Amino acid sequence: MTTLSNRRTIVAHGRLAMRELRLDAARQRRHGVQIMSFEQLTVRLAGGFARPIDDECLRTAIQAVLPDTTLGELESIKLLPGMVDAAADTLHKAWRAGIDLAARAGDHPRLDSIARLEAAVLAQLPPGMMRPTDLVARALERVAHAHAVLGPLEIVGITELSPCWRPLLQELTAHTSVSWTAGPRPTPLWLDAFDVTINRADPTAPAISTVSAATAYHEAIEAIRWARGLMASGEAEAADIAIAAASTGDYDDHLLALRADANLDLHFVHGIKVTTTRDGQAAAALADLLIRGFSQTRIRRLAALCGSETGPFAGFPQGWLRVLPTDAPLASPASWQRLLDRLTADDWPDATDHTPTLRGIIDLLAKGHPAADEIGAAFLSGRALAIWRKALLAGPSGSLDATLDSLKQDDGLEACVSVAWMPASALAASPRRFVRLIGMNSSRWPRGISEDRLISDHIIPTAELDPLPVGAADRRDFETILATTSGQIVMSRARRDSEGRLLGRSALLGPASEEIYIRRNAVPAHAFSETDRLMARPDEFARDSQAISATTAWRNWHRKEITPHDGLVRADHPLPQAILGRTQSASSLRLLLRSPLGFVWRYGMRLRTPESGADPLVLDALAMGDLVHMTLDLALATLEKGGGLAAADEAQIAGAVQDAAARIAVVWESERAVPPALIWRRTLDDARILTTRALTYGDEHLPDARSFGEVAFGGATPKADTASPWDSQTPVEIPATGFRIAGYIDRLDIAGDGKRALVRDYKTGRPPKDDISLDGGRELQRCLYAFAVKALLGDDVSISASLLFPRDQVDFQLGDPEATLTEITGYLQAARANLQSGQALIGPDTGGAYDDLAFALPANAGATYCKRKLPAATEAFGDAALVWEAQ
Repeated sequence: MTTLSNRRTIVAHGRLAMRELRLDAARQRRHGVQIMSFEQLTVRLAGGFARPIDDECLRTAIQAVLPDTTLGELESIKLLPGMVDAAADTLHKAWRAGIDLAARAGDHPRLDSIARLEAAVLAQLPPGMMRPTDLVARALERVAHAHAVLGPLEIVGITELSPCWRPLLQELTAHTSVSWTAGPRPTPLWLDAFDVTINRADPTAPAISTVSAATAYHEAIEAIRWARGLMASGEAEAADIAIAAASTGDYDDHLLALRADANLDLHFVHGIKVTTTRDGQAAAALADLLIRGFSQTRIRRLAALCGSETGPFAGFPQGWLRVLPTDAPLASPASWQRLLDRLTADDWPDATDHTPTLRGIIDLLAKGHPAADEIGAAFLSGRALAIWRKALLAGPSGSLDATLDSLKQDDGLEACVSVAWMPASALAASPRRFVRLIGMNSSRWPRGISEDRLISDHIIPTAELDPLPVGAADRRDFETILATTSGQIVMSRARRDSEGRLLGRSALLGPASEEIYIRRNAVPAHAFSETDRLMARPDEFARDSQAISATTAWRNWHRKEITPHDGLVRADHPLPQAILGRTQSASSLRLLLRSPLGFVWRYGMRLRTPESGADPLVLDALAMGDLVHMTLDLALATLEKGGGLAAADEAQIAGAVQDAAARIAVVWESERAVPPALIWRRTLDDARILTTRALTYGDEHLPDARSFGEVAFGGATPKADTASPWDSQTPVEIPATGFRIAGYIDRLDIAGDGKRALVRDYKTGRPPKDDISLDGGRELQRCLYAFAVKALLGDDVSISASLLFPRDQVDFQLGDPEATLTEITGYLQAARANLQSGQALIGPDTGGAYDDLAFALPANAGATYCKRKLPAATEAFGDAALVWEAQ
């Protein structure tokens, strides 16, 4: 039982210092000890329902009163992002400095604005919540009870006290004993006038060394190595070790990642970002969608993180995301509505129509960030919802993403038994035996002093508004750490920043000649993780199977001859056999001829280009071709239903093209990414022009011809429910090659008597300077499509095949389709034999500008690896490489 005889109070600074003092009191069985901050002491003495103004309540009040409070000079900026943060910071400074804003409102219009805001905030705050000066006034009324309430008072580990608390401290000395345990720390000059017993001690004499690392990340690595080494050697326990910096923000992400890699309990005294947790990521996913708008990527991320049992996605079946077309950006509410209008119960995995629920989700999200409170309550729960509401209190809904990134929470580790990463101010209040100070660079330690964002120096001098400036605090904390660390201090700085610029040394460091230079690739004295250990022991790493494989691959890539790491596989390997046995397209055969390695990667290993989450600035050449082909197909189908293309005049063609372009634009916007609106309109105009030129090209017209667009053959599924000149499921095989082909013919015209047919392939790019036949294996469609038409319509049909470039009105006719097919047959036979023999090697298209699988090749492959290997690959291919020279 606590009695007045053993009651005593200890005042400390910071959560870490208070936790360690409480642990020490518990170990010593010191009953009746109260450990608190000076603000908490004031509240305790004030009694009743008095309480301080916490940061969250202050921000809530500021946000509530700003729209309706006239702020004079600040009226034009009061609703801008960052105003809540700036106002809270200014009010805190004024209150801690003991400045009466209302009394000084007449001194300057800016002070009048701040005073009005303060009055509105105080009226908004809950009853009993008081400013520091009000708490001190209430406490002074009850100071006679100080001895009974507090007992003897000891202030530990503090080097300064804000002016607002000093009147109470002075009065307390008349009613109870007050001691200031400074130890080796400096004491403020004003303390000498108080009747306070100052307990001093001699400064410690730690071993001090200075090191320089390559970058801030390298500094963090060396700090973790140092801590691990101290514990592994038995020289120190985790609770004896601290890593500190004047400002922790530059190192938090590095140390958080290294903590996981090292499997080390590294406690973040100042907390970790909420976005490093799943709950924080859920809130961030919702904020990203509300701030930046719809996209399929954002919806998928939101569903993955917020698909809890109570969320709006809870009733959806497993795998419901498959109802979303993978290549559609769905970047607007309108595109989502078009998708939802098409969905039926059959599209859902459980054959139940969840479209109304999904429509409700989209409608709710479409309200945007102004409805952030309502949306957050619908999608988030538990800790994620608490984070969301805290972010809304900290700033406007329009900057939710930035606010969430700045919020922090406790990391859940016990500070008193862990290696601690902390600000220098926390370490100065709670010293440890072994300390590593990082970030000892100029302008970073000590940090520069800056004016308040709302009250400039000419209004209230900075020395008065902020009597404890950050630069002076950094210097004082540095001196305190040197004086209170008993074992070892390592001071570390980075030589360069993340962009390679040189960084200066802190003025607090000793002579540069005593600095130890640590190379980035230096072998560590003690590794901090398994990866670090292997890198520190090259001999051991060299025996690892992964290292052997990686090293062998790297060396083989730099040899001129062909190796197993360049695409050599055993003969008759089942994977090449399987993909060679499938039905091919003109595109797959072109890839087989010009890049066998890419052929195996794409069709055997199913490698695909990573999808970009951003909408394109312009359509690439392939997408532009698809847009024109879709418009052509629809316009041609419309004309054929209205009497045929051959009988249509220019006005009819223009009308059909206009209508087709508008309908295709709607489909495209709902299924694919589109450029910005202005560029998209220009792109549609370009597509209309190309389509009109293609349909009105003045070449030979077959008598009574019927025209077909995007004609499926060889087993391809028809793209539209229109008439076809044949059964699209009939197989088509290239003689003597073993290849079956399928695809879509851009346009097919058949004469009324069925004796003649025109096969046309459209190209939306620029035409070559000279007529082409095979173009090195790039151009196979005309010949293969002509062969397919002849095979399906009969040998008595005369076939003409052409390649039309509507942009320049150039049409290349294939002179001798039969001879060209014979030539292609030889090349395909050789390519098939090569791949069956195990030569899945590079070709002239590998690593080129249009190779979307170049990411799987060595870096800068087009300029290095491919040039080095292509001569050997050409020799290995033999006759199969002759196609690369075909005209």
